[in-house]
Amino acid sequence: MTYLNDFKEKIKENDYPGFIKIWEEYCYNDSVDYDELKSILLEASNSDIKEKFGQHVNRALSLYEKIQDEEKKHDIFKLIIDIQTRNDEDLASLVYDHLEKRYSKDPLFSEKIRIIGLRSRQDFQGAISKYELLNHIDKGKFVFHKAGWGTGEVLECSLLREELVLEFEYLVGHKSLSFENALKTLIPLDDNHFLARRFGNPDFLEKQAKENPVEIIKLLIQDLGPKSASEIKENLSELVIPSDEWNKWWQTARAKLKKDKFIESPASLNEPFKLRKKEVSHEEILHKSLENKPKPKEIIQMIHSFLRDFSETLKNEDFKNSLISKLLDVLSYEDVKESEKLQIYFFLETLKAEKELINTKQIIEESKSLTELLHEIDVISFKKRLLLSIRKYKKDWQEIFLDLFFKVDQNILRDYILQELTKAKNVKLKDKIKELMNHPLIQPLAFIWYFQKIISEKEKVPFSDKEGKTKFFEGFLILLDHLGSKPEKKDLAKKMVNILTGNKFELVRDIMKIANLEQVKEYILLSTKCGVLEDHDIKIIHSVAKVAHPSLNDYSSSEIPEDIIWMTAEGYNKLKNKIERLSSVEMIDNAKEIEEARSHGDLRENAEYKAALERRDRLQSEIKLLVDQISKAKLLLKEDVTTEKVNVGTVIDCKSPHGEKITFTILGPFEAKAEENIISFQSKLAKDILGKTIGEKFLFKNQEYTIVDIRNYFE
Repeated sequence: MTYLNDFKEKIKENDYPGFIKIWEEYCYNDSVDYDELKSILLEASNSDIKEKFGQHVNRALSLYEKIQDEEKKHDIFKLIIDIQTRNDEDLASLVYDHLEKRYSKDPLFSEKIRIIGLRSRQDFQGAISKYELLNHIDKGKFVFHKAGWGTGEVLECSLLREELVLEFEYLVGHKSLSFENALKTLIPLDDNHFLARRFGNPDFLEKQAKENPVEIIKLLIQDLGPKSASEIKENLSELVIPSDEWNKWWQTARAKLKKDKFIESPASLNEPFKLRKKEVSHEEILHKSLENKPKPKEIIQMIHSFLRDFSETLKNEDFKNSLISKLLDVLSYEDVKESEKLQIYFFLETLKAEKELINTKQIIEESKSLTELLHEIDVISFKKRLLLSIRKYKKDWQEIFLDLFFKVDQNILRDYILQELTKAKNVKLKDKIKELMNHPLIQPLAFIWYFQKIISEKEKVPFSDKEGKTKFFEGFLILLDHLGSKPEKKDLAKKMVNILTGNKFELVRDIMKIANLEQVKEYILLSTKCGVLEDHDIKIIHSVAKVAHPSLNDYSSSEIPEDIIWMTAEGYNKLKNKIERLSSVEMIDNAKEIEEARSHGDLRENAEYKAALERRDRLQSEIKLLVDQISKAKLLLKEDVTTEKVNVGTVIDCKSPHGEKITFTILGPFEAKAEENIISFQSKLAKDILGKTIGEKFLFKNQEYTIVDIRNYFE
């Protein structure tokens, strides 16, 4: 189809003169390609140039005459008449002769010729299509309404009255249409057409779709044209497949579509599935894709997806050898990275290439940063193979695994590292997990993964005892509160809420049973402050706590004065942001410092390495301190502040005997600013003032001051 793309380009650019110039050249061809000519006419018919093109489309009659197959010839002639606007006498005669020859035995031929406008010959555009529609419409037949009424079924038809009665999918009740309107708006649908089957017998279509999803999707694409995944869903979900069954059905259908040799699957979600005209083997498709010389990363993705979906093709030795040859060729590319070379060696191992061609061990031993190497690999199974190779080739694999433990993002990799370190009885493993337990904000995903592991009780791992579970649960609530203020983490916070409330709060019930009274009080306080939890959820947590510890029946969170640190919302957010910065930006920077210093070798004499480790200890200590403080925080609100006496959240105006005035604001320790006379309620001065009323005195810098006014900080 050498001309088709040129025509499409001219239509896209709305270049009508350019289109006609190519059309004149095209119509002078000595031979004709039926598929190409049909595609050109359809493209023009569905474009803005249709009206203008109607004056010139009849030039295709010279090509039409060259077509040997009568049905194909009929299709082309019908398209020409659909588009033409000349309505000249010679063309009318051709149309009449064509219809007479084709429908000579039709007893209503003359009447139909009159209805379609061919008797007067003034306007017979679309005459063949209209005649076929008149032939089609009969009781029980299906049509499609071009103006938005959807698929319809003919209930009554009267040639005498020239009127139809139909039922449409998007209209309530029955609709009468004159033949005149019907010929302008209706398209005939064969009984086996997808739309006809969906409207006429959706239950049977559902049964077929569940038994053979690929065939129904093929039917859809054949009748409605190429469709993306979302468009397929639009045409099938609810209408054919119940919406609550869609995801499971589509997952099965999608897997089968990939393996069908007549279906061309798209490279991305937004692109359509297409029907091929002939069967194409999966090996051919892969080789054709590789011929376009994609980048090494794209080649790796292509071959990985191919071998995952079509592993049976490796039984073909010639094909397998051609893959090996291609992979060896990629190794010679100038822009191939070490991580890409490693993945190619993994492929070669799978394909059982000669061992001397594979240098996996060399890459791993010479790598300056195994963390970076792991990060650059996108395929999870290859990440796992890298870990397996590190375990095999590196003597210090345990140190490397400990370093990677919480840096990997996939649970399957964390599981493998945990399994290997546990089998090796690594003495530092418990310390590593304890670090995670005490600082949940540093690695949220890893924390949630390990928390679920210890509460599942399916395997014995460090801290899966009573003490570990209760401590991890406290960290879980702290992390949940932290994530609740991060819009970008809402999905993770939602997952945590589901863990907490799932199975009628089973997790909370189990933890409350093994926790002591002081721990339960802490849980109540943390859950009360947790903004992401609904009030209903918090009440249930409180109720569960009271069931486990009846002594809490007369206990309320407002009666927990021990170690409470009052904060304004602004101060609370500043503290959380500081923890976030320390646990993300600064800890990540420090991890890079450690990795870089480690690469210099000889860790015993490496001053940079020791300094980086010391900085990590300082950061972790600071984070722990701040997390401990924020876990004790209670938000100070306007309604919490009373001005009858000096309290947290009050502003105090004072006067000395000499008339000197001074103002103090009493807030939490993280908001204290000595230069602005904002003092912590924990300070010695605040403790001397708290509880005093207007007129009472106190000492400040060896001077006696009298309180003259007490105001609310929030007013």
